[in-house]
This record gives sequence, C-alpha cells and structure tokens, in this order.
Amino acid sequence: MRALLLLLFLTVASGLSAQTYTVQSPDGKICLDIDLTNGLSYAVSYKDRQVINPSPLGFEFQDEPAMHKGLILLNSPRTTRGHDSWTPVVKNKHAHIEMQWNETQLALVEKEGEQRRMDLFFRVYDQGVAFRYQLYSSPKIGNRAITREMTGFSVADHAQAWAASYKPRYISSQESEFDKVPLAGFNDETLAGLPLLIEVDKQNYLAITEAHIDNYPGFYIGREANDDDGQTLLTTKLSPLPREKENGIKVLFSDKMQTPWRVLMIGDNPGKFIESEIVQSLNPPCAIEDPSWIKPGLCAWDHWWSGEVKMETAVIKEYIDFAAAQSWPYMLIDWQWYGPFNQAKADITKAAPQINMPEILDYARQKNVRLWLWLYSTDANRNNAYEEAFELYERWGIAGVKIDFMDRDDQEMVNWYHKVIKKAAEHRLMINFHGAYKPDGIERTYPNMITREGVLGEEYAKFSDRIRPTHNVTLPFTRMLAGPMDYTPGGFLNVTPVQFKKQSPTMMMNTRCAELAKFVIYESPLTVFCDHPKHVLGQPGSDFLQVVPTVWDDTRFIDGYPGEFIVMAKRAGTNWFIGAMTNDVARTVTVPTSFLPAGKYILEYWQDAKEAATNPTKLEKKTVVIEAGKPIKIPMVSGGGYAAIIRPQ
Repeated sequence: MRALLLLLFLTVASGLSAQTYTVQSPDGKICLDIDLTNGLSYAVSYKDRQVINPSPLGFEFQDEPAMHKGLILLNSPRTTRGHDSWTPVVKNKHAHIEMQWNETQLALVEKEGEQRRMDLFFRVYDQGVAFRYQLYSSPKIGNRAITREMTGFSVADHAQAWAASYKPRYISSQESEFDKVPLAGFNDETLAGLPLLIEVDKQNYLAITEAHIDNYPGFYIGREANDDDGQTLLTTKLSPLPREKENGIKVLFSDKMQTPWRVLMIGDNPGKFIESEIVQSLNPPCAIEDPSWIKPGLCAWDHWWSGEVKMETAVIKEYIDFAAAQSWPYMLIDWQWYGPFNQAKADITKAAPQINMPEILDYARQKNVRLWLWLYSTDANRNNAYEEAFELYERWGIAGVKIDFMDRDDQEMVNWYHKVIKKAAEHRLMINFHGAYKPDGIERTYPNMITREGVLGEEYAKFSDRIRPTHNVTLPFTRMLAGPMDYTPGGFLNVTPVQFKKQSPTMMMNTRCAELAKFVIYESPLTVFCDHPKHVLGQPGSDFLQVVPTVWDDTRFIDGYPGEFIVMAKRAGTNWFIGAMTNDVARTVTVPTSFLPAGKYILEYWQDAKEAATNPTKLEKKTVVIEAGKPIKIPMVSGGGYAAIIRPQ
C-alpha cells in the first residue's frame, strides 16, 4: 500500500514540476514568493522592494525528523480571490468592514519516510500578508509534539525595530515599553513580544503579529545565531508548555490542527497599520447567536491607583455615583470584594463581610449603572469555580468580569481563555482579561471579549516613572496594532517630569489635554477610568469625558511617528473626534480636514494652555466654526495633547 501511495504522489507531482509560486495583493503592490527548491521558504516584496528576504518555514518535533524539506505537492496551487464583508458587534475601528485578498493553498507531503502531510495557506492583502499551517495526525496513535516552529522573518540588518523585551521569561503580564533598537542587536537570547514594528527604511515598514490563536501557544521573536551577513533572521519562539524548558514541548496535538495566522502588516507609513482590520478579519465570524447584550462604554474603577481606596460598601457607592454623574454605564469593583484572594479558601460567589452586595446591586440599579467584578484567575479556576460564579453573576445582573494574573500564553492557557470566554457568553457576561497576553482578534468571534490588558498602562505611574510621554505615543504604533488595550487612562493629577513623584494619590507625567486625547487615540471598547471622583468632577476636561464614545464608525490616522507624536481622527455617527499627543518635545501640528464632507462645522476643542508647560493641568476650551478642507493648527507643550469634537453646523 505504501508503495502505491508513493507512486500516486510521484505521479501527481510529475505534473507539478514548478518549485516557486507567486501571489500578489489585489492592488499589485505586495508580492509573496513561495519556494520549495531547497526547503520550504517564502519572501515578500512591497512596491518591488524586498522587505522579507527568503525565510524558512516548517517544524521540529519530539521523536520525529524536522519537516521543512523533501516535500512535494499534492495539488496544483492556484490563486483565488477572497472577500469578506461584515459588521462587527463592537465597533473598535469601523462600522462595517470590507476585506479583499488573493490566496493560495499548498498541500505538501514528504517524498520519503513516513510521508507526513502539511498544508500551507497564504493570503495577500493590500495591507499585508497572512499565512498558517495545517498539520495532521501521525500513523502512531497519540500526540505529536512540536518543539519548534521554524517560521522565520529575514530582514535587512540596517532595519530598526520597536521591541518589547520579555527576556528571559515567557511567564509575564506582557507589560513593557516598546523601545526603538537596531534589528542587528537582536541575538539568540532575544525574547521580543508582539506586535513587533520594524522600519526597514523610511519608505518601508513591517509589523509582525498573529491572529486566531486557538489550541496553540503565543509566539515571540528571537534571532538565529548564525544568520547570513547583512540579514537578520528573526525566529519564532513559542511559549513552552508548563514544566517544559525553552527547548521542550510547545504544542501537543493528536488530530488535524491549524496554527494561528502569522501576520505581516506592510506599508509605507506605520500609522496606517492602526487603521487595519486584518487581525480581526482572520478570525471566524461571531459565534454568539444574539450578542445584543454586549455594550461598550466608560467605566469607573474603585482601584488603589486613585488613592488609599478601601473595599467598603460606602466607597463602592461613591464610585457608582461617579459613573452616574459622568453618564458612564459601568463601575468596576476591584480586588478583595470577596476577601483575601489567591487562597484555597477564596470564594468568588460570596462578598467579604464588610460588603453588602444586595444593597450595592440595588443602589447601582437605581443609578442606572451596571457593575463589573474582579477575579483572581486561580480563584476562578479552582474546581471550575467560574462556572457556578458566572451563573450567579448573571442573576445578580453583573455586566462583566475582569480576570487577572494569568501571566501566560502557552497552549494550556490559551485553551483556558477560550473556555472562560465561551462560558461567560453563555451567561451574558463580558470579559476584560488583565495579566493577559496580547489580543489576536478573538473579539470578532466572541465580542464579549471586549478588552484586555497586556500593556504597560497607566497603573505603573503609581509605583514607577515608566509612563512617560514617549511611551504613550509609541503604544498606538505597537501594542495597539494587535487590538483593544485596557490602558486605564484618566489621571487628572497632571505634572511635569520634574514635579513627578511616586506617591498616592497618583500623578501623571503629561498634560490634562494629553490625558483627554488618550480616550480618542487608545482602542478599548470598555474604557476603564483610573482616577478618584474628587480629582475629576467639575474639573477642566471632565466634560469631554461625558461625551467621548468608546467605539467608532470610522478611524483615520492623520499624522505622527512612533515615539514622537500622533494625531488620530475618529467618527461616531456624524461627529468626528480628534486626539493628539506629543512626546517630550513641544510642537505645533497642522491637521488637514479633508476627511470631512463639504460644509461648515462647529469645532469644540480642549488644548494645552500656554502655562501648561509648567502647570500641566491647565487647558483652554474654545468653540469655533470651521470649514471642511481648511487645516486646524494644534499647539502642544512638552508632554502635551489636544482633544476635539467636530459637529456638523
């Protein structure tokens, strides 16, 4: 039988003598080349400039030979046109999404040995390239074990990257700066998180990330120790399974399995990646039959960030009042509401003795505010406690749960996320994961997964000086490319770097207007506000937070550069919102208004006052009439910003 199969394979392959295959984007600007000649590899060019040089594909396994060469085709690859048109349940960036691509599939089998099979799927969009593998079971019944995914990304040595370093541990909350570093400085010990933004040169940019992670670990970027001169071969590093080492088992599977999509955003301006819907679109359609209960919005938060907040009924009511005063739909009750956490006796179905939960639930209903509850991940998982708890929370009328401290993205943890998200959807609960790995677009399939952390966010200002203006204007070009990020903005105690102290209540090292701009620029359909009511109510800028939405019908990158400044325009209904931030350099930015339909508009704006350079809480609020097509000048002091609403006249 094996001889007959091999004869069949060779017969099919005789008509498939070609060893290279090319797929172009619909607009013809991106070209993907796939080569089987000397092992499986691919390369990518943009506007005739090669941006990914020939790079390897394949796998290494435990107790099996590697699978990356000696492969022949079972099919005759052809390019087909793909199209996807859909309306997201939660409008992170756009009210409607249209995606087109060209794709091909390679069905491969080994010429010799066990004749193992592997399929490769490639899609080429106008915005980039995506590909994934499909593996099969082996003749031996039981698990196959992947020890290494050989996917590489070969980029010119002179390139620069904005990299989040997690060296030397895969176990982390994925909270780091994205520092600009030479790609040639990467080494075989590098463990860079995704998304990884790369500047090949000033006309060519890449962003590497992944989409649709399911029954597979997340991946990081390393470097091949002995790559070719003039090229840096970036390698895929998968999170090991628990109790496994760096060179141990990463994935176990016993049946046909598809990997996540490996995503390459490609273009001449990294700001355009912010507009891209490629990550969400590579996920399956919404799996929730009736998702109408999923509602975005702003959320008050009784957290230690905003002072020495006690976990008491009266304090929770104060934050419910805060949400109601600001017309926000939600309030989050954070840690210790069920008493000591991460303990065997922790019970996530019972409030701590000092918390009168029936009284709080009734009070929130009277104020038209819905509640979120914080959970420690081990308390939720112990004896599958989340199953009983979610049923109870649904009866209580809880809107969602914030689950914290997973700090892993191995195969087991990824599968746990999926179980929890699905169970939450059964009980009409939204999810906000903290201590979490980066997004992968699952919010398309399960829009109750409304936001997550996995970002060096504003909470770090409480105990460090790491939340600096440069970091804030780097995040949109890096971490935010993967999807929603719960940065928790809203610090109203704004100071200069010289004035900054690590203290309680927490200070913020940027102007009040920069803080307001974060609510436009940062993507998070559930936006959790960090500061204390007494620092905000009645203060300059609090009125903007009563009207700014958290979801958008259109998203436009206007201007900027990673680590320097950013200007975004976003539309909600007929109104446009503008957000701008700068790093430590004061600057004036001219913003074209060509995105507006012809006509006159009312521009209401909050901008840095002249004295904001020394007193960052100071702002000017004005209302003027503008005409579409005429530019707006935005002056920003060091660490400054700008927020505006443009309404039809």
